[in-house]
Amino acid sequence: MSNSNDKQRNSLYHERATQARIVRRIVFFTFLGLIILGTIAGFSAYSYITNALSPVDEDSPEEIEITIPIGSTSNHIGTILEEEGLVRNGTVFRYYVRYKNESGFQAGDYRLHTGMTMDEIIESLKDGTVMQDPELQFTIPEGLWLEHMIEAIANETDHTVEELEAVIHDRDYVESLIERYDMLTEVVLDDDIRYPLEGYLFPARYDFMVKNPSIEEIVEAMLSRTQAILTNLEEEMDELELTPHEVLTLASIIEREAQKSEDRYKISGVLYTRLERGMKLQVDPTTAYAIGEHLYMTSYANTQIDSPYNTYVVDGIPIGPIAGPGQDSIEAVVRPEITGDLYFYARVNGEVLYTDTYEEHLANRDRYRHEWIEAAEEAEQEDEE
Repeated sequence: MSNSNDKQRNSLYHERATQARIVRRIVFFTFLGLIILGTIAGFSAYSYITNALSPVDEDSPEEIEITIPIGSTSNHIGTILEEEGLVRNGTVFRYYVRYKNESGFQAGDYRLHTGMTMDEIIESLKDGTVMQDPELQFTIPEGLWLEHMIEAIANETDHTVEELEAVIHDRDYVESLIERYDMLTEVVLDDDIRYPLEGYLFPARYDFMVKNPSIEEIVEAMLSRTQAILTNLEEEMDELELTPHEVLTLASIIEREAQKSEDRYKISGVLYTRLERGMKLQVDPTTAYAIGEHLYMTSYANTQIDSPYNTYVVDGIPIGPIAGPGQDSIEAVVRPEITGDLYFYARVNGEVLYTDTYEEHLANRDRYRHEWIEAAEEAEQEDEE
C-alpha cells in the first residue's frame, strides 16, 4: 500500500514539475516575444519619426511656392506643408512644433524646397523669409494696455482708433472668435471685464503682404500668435490647473512688474507663494488698471478702489489681464521660480528686491521710494513743457 502511494506521489510530482516547466517556458517565450515586439515597435516608431523629420527629397530637391495665410495655426501650416509635398506628415509637424515649443510663424508667400529638413522649414517660417517684402510692417511693444495697442495700430495703418475699437469691442465679433480659438471662453464677456480681448493680442512684429489689411486680419493674426504659445504650454497649464485666461492674467501682471527675464520667473514664484498661502497678490499695476491711469506712485487711497481688477481688494487672481504679455512672461507663469519670498520691490532702474518678511519689504520701500517721487516729478515737468 505504501509503495502504491509513493508511486502516486511521484507521478503527481513529475506531472506538476512538467506543468511548471511548460508554464515557465510559456512565460519565458511570451516575455521574450513582448520584448521583441516592443523592440520592433520602438525601432519602427523611431524610424518613422526620423523619416518624417528628414527631407522629402534630398537628392533631387524641388522648389515649391506656398502661401501661409494670416492667422494660420501650426495644425493648418502642417496641413499646407503636407499637401504641397514639403513634409511627409502634417500631424508629425504639429507635434514636433509643440515638442520644440516653437511659435511666431510669419504669414506670407514662401519659396521652399523638398530638400529641407523639418527644422529648416520651421526656421524659414519663423524668420519670415518670404518671396517678397511685406507691404505693411509694425511692432507692438510688450506690456501695453489694449487701448494703447489700438492707438499704436491706428498710427501704423489706415484704420482709425474709433474703427478699431468698434471691431475689437464688438460682442458679436468676439463671440465668433470664441468659437474659433480654444483659449477664448465666455469668461471674456463677463460684464465686469473692461475689454474682452485685453491680454489676448500678442505683442510682436507683424508683417502683412497687403498695404491695408482689414481690422479682422490684424486682430486674428495677433490672436493666433497667442494661441500658438498657449497650445505649446498646454500640458504645463494642465499640471498647474490653470486656464488660459488665468495664465494671461498672471502673465500680464508679471509683464507690468518686471523688466528683466530672470525677474519674471522670480516674481511668478512670489505670486504663486502668496496664492498658496491665501494672501492677496497686492500688486500696484492692477490698481493702476482699475483706476484707468498709469501711476508712478500708488497711494493707500488707490489701493482701496473697489474693482475686480484691484488685487489689494480681491482675493486670488483678478478678473482678467491688465496688459499684453510677451512670451517670456507667459512662460514664467507655468515655470515659476519658487524661492519662498513673499514680497518684491521694483526700483526705477529695473532692479527688483525680494524679501520674505513684510518688515524688510517696508525697509526697501522707504529706502528707494524717493526714486519714484523724483521720476513722477520729472514726468510732470515734461508734460508741462
